[in-house]
Amino acid sequence: MKEHFKQHPTLFFRLCSYMRPHAVPLAAALFLVLLLTGCELIQPILIGDAIDLFRTSPEGDILYTYGVAYFLLLVIRYLCTSFQQWILQKIGQETIYRLRMEVFQHMQSLSLNYFNTTPVGTLVTRVTNDTEALNEMFSTLLARLFRNFVKIIGYLAVMLLLNPTLALYSFLLLPLAAVLIFTFRVLSRRAYRIARNKLTDLNTFLSEHLSGMRLIQIFAREQQKYDEFTEKNVSLYRAYLREILIFAIFRPLVFFLSILSLAIVFYRGGLLAMDETITVGMLYIFINYVRSFFEPIQDLAEQFGTLQSAIASGEKVFSLLDTTDQIPVPDHPLQPSQVQGKIEFRHVWFAYEKEDYVLKDISFTIEPGQKVAFVGATGAGKSSILNLIGRYYDVQKGEIYIDGIEIRKWDPRTLRKFIGQVQQDVFLFTGDIRSNITLGNPDISMADVRQAAQLVHASGFIESLEGSYSSQVTERGSTLSAGQRQLLSFARTLAYNPAILVMDEATANIDTETEGFIQSALETLMQNRTTIMVAHRLSTIQHADKIMVMHKGRLRESGNHQELLAQNGIYKKLYELQLS
Repeated sequence: MKEHFKQHPTLFFRLCSYMRPHAVPLAAALFLVLLLTGCELIQPILIGDAIDLFRTSPEGDILYTYGVAYFLLLVIRYLCTSFQQWILQKIGQETIYRLRMEVFQHMQSLSLNYFNTTPVGTLVTRVTNDTEALNEMFSTLLARLFRNFVKIIGYLAVMLLLNPTLALYSFLLLPLAAVLIFTFRVLSRRAYRIARNKLTDLNTFLSEHLSGMRLIQIFAREQQKYDEFTEKNVSLYRAYLREILIFAIFRPLVFFLSILSLAIVFYRGGLLAMDETITVGMLYIFINYVRSFFEPIQDLAEQFGTLQSAIASGEKVFSLLDTTDQIPVPDHPLQPSQVQGKIEFRHVWFAYEKEDYVLKDISFTIEPGQKVAFVGATGAGKSSILNLIGRYYDVQKGEIYIDGIEIRKWDPRTLRKFIGQVQQDVFLFTGDIRSNITLGNPDISMADVRQAAQLVHASGFIESLEGSYSSQVTERGSTLSAGQRQLLSFARTLAYNPAILVMDEATANIDTETEGFIQSALETLMQNRTTIMVAHRLSTIQHADKIMVMHKGRLRESGNHQELLAQNGIYKKLYELQLS
C-alpha cells in the first residue's frame, strides 16, 4: 500500500469520504465491534476462572453463576453481530448506490469524443463490476479491519497482563508471520490487478462482439471469434487461478504457524502447570488465545488483499470520474426561453484529433426559417458541421452563434432542446413505441405522439402492430425494418417540436414511395423552422433555399440549385455524375 499511496496519496481517503454522510451509523457499528471484541476476550477468561474455581470449590452455584454469565455473553454477541451486520450492509449499499449514480451522471456529461475512443464494455465494467468490488470494502471490510486490529492489540495486552512469560512464548513465531503477511500482500495485490484488467478485457470483447453478431454471422467468422473468446477466457481463468493459488498457499502456512505456537504453549504451559507456576485455567485461557490470536492475523492479511482489489477498482472508477473530456459549461450559462433559428459560423476550424482539421475556416449565415443543405464527397466535413451546431464538440478556432449568442455561453442542455436531429443510423431503446418517441418526456402527451406519427406517415405501420403505440420494441429495434426505424426517428424529433431541424442523411434508409410521403410532410413541417440537411442524393435537396458545397473541409460553393448549376463547378459535376 505504501507504493500505491505514493502514486495516489488520497485515493483511500477519497473512497472513505463516500461514507461521510453515514458517520453516525458507522460510529455505532464500530462501537458494536468493540463490544464484540470485548466479549471474545472475556469468554476464555470466564471459562478459565470457572475451571480453577470448580477445581478448588466444586459447588453447583459456581457453575450456575458462570453458566448464566456465559449465556449472557452469547446473547450480547448475537445482538451486536446482527445489528452491526445490518448497519454495515445498509451503509455499503447506500454508498455504492450513490457512487454508481455519480459515475453514470458523469458519463452523461462527457463529450462524444470520449465515447468514440472508449469501448462500451469498459464503461459497463466501471459502472457494474468495479463499483460492486467496492461494496465489500464499504459494507464489511473497514469494520473487519478495525475489529481485527482491536483483537490483535487486545490479545497482546491481555496475554501480557495475565502472564508475560507465557505470552512471550506465544509470540515467538510472530516475525515469521509478519514476513508471510508482507509477501502475501504484495503477491495478492499483483494478482488482483491482473484479474481486474482481464475481466475488463473480457467484458469489452463481449459487448463489442454481441453488438456485432450479425456481421460475424454474415461473414461466417464464428469459429475465429470463438477462438478469440477462448483466449481471453483462459487468461481470466488463469488470473483467478493465480489468486486462488496464493490464498491456497498462505492460509495453510498461517494455520501451520498457529499449530506450532499452540504446541509451544502446550509444552511450556504444561510444564508451568505441573510446577504449579500457573493454574490449569490459565493454561486453558492461553490455549484459546493462541488459537484465536492467529485468526485476525490471517484475516488481516486477506483483508489487505481485498482492500488492494477495492483500491484497484477504485482507481478505475475515479479515473473515469476524473476524466475532463467534457463540454465545459459556463458558470452563468444563458438559457433563452425561445430560439428564432439564426445560425452563424465565423472562421471555424475544427479537428477531432489535435491539428488534423476536418473543417477549415468555415464561415456562413443561415437565416431563421431557411432550408439549407450541405453536399459534398464523403469526409468533406458535412456531418461535423451538424455536430458543432449542437455543441457535441467544441471548435479549436472561430465562433458559432445561434441568435447572435456564442454557443459556448449557452447551457448545452438548453441549446439541444431547441435542436432536433435525425441521423442515418437510428437508435431505438428497449421499451414500447410511445417511449421511443417521447424518450420518457412527460410533457409530450399521447395526442402529440399520434400527431407526430401521422405527420411523418408512421402511424400506418404503428397502428398495424399488435398493441399499436404500446407495441414492444426490442434492443436497437431489430424487429422493425430500417425504414420503420427511420420513420420513428422522424416522429421522435417532431414530437419535441424543435426550432432548428437537423437531418443527416435522414431519408437514406427509406424506399422511394415512403420518401415521397416524408418529403410532402416535411414541406409543411419546415415552415417557420430553420432546417439543415445533409444528403448524398441531390434530388432530395433541390428545393432548398441554399445549398452549400463542401470539399476537403472547406466551403467551396453556395447558392440554390439553379445558381450552382450555372457556376459550372463542383456541384454541377456531382449532379451530372448522379444523373449518369
